[in-house]
Amino acid sequence: MAEQVFIPVIMAALEPVAWTIVAVGIGIVFLSLAIVYLFFRYVLTFMLNFRLRSFARKKGIDPEEVDKTITMMSGEVNAAIAMALYQYLNELHDIESGVITIKRISRNYSPWSSKLYNMNNL
Repeated sequence: MAEQVFIPVIMAALEPVAWTIVAVGIGIVFLSLAIVYLFFRYVLTFMLNFRLRSFARKKGIDPEEVDKTITMMSGEVNAAIAMALYQYLNELHDIESGVITIKRISRNYSPWSSKLYNMNNL
């Protein structure tokens, strides 16, 4: 009887601590997701654009012209690229007939693979 009364008392005493741990844990997860989002959105985009502009300068192309060509890609160009990738990725698979053949192979009995002899008789 004393054990039944003692368990709810411990649970009531730990409840505020448990809610604090849950709130802190959820907060850490969402904060880390926000940091990862901001990193990919701003830092990585800046680094990729910087590399693209430096590559354009090395080739003798105006970096502003590169920005314009990237933003001016039309839907037809995107559709053509997507279709080419789709066709290329589908050609990687073999064309199979779809016929399943099952060959029955007869094997002689061997006690080496028998599960009966591997069991311990206690």
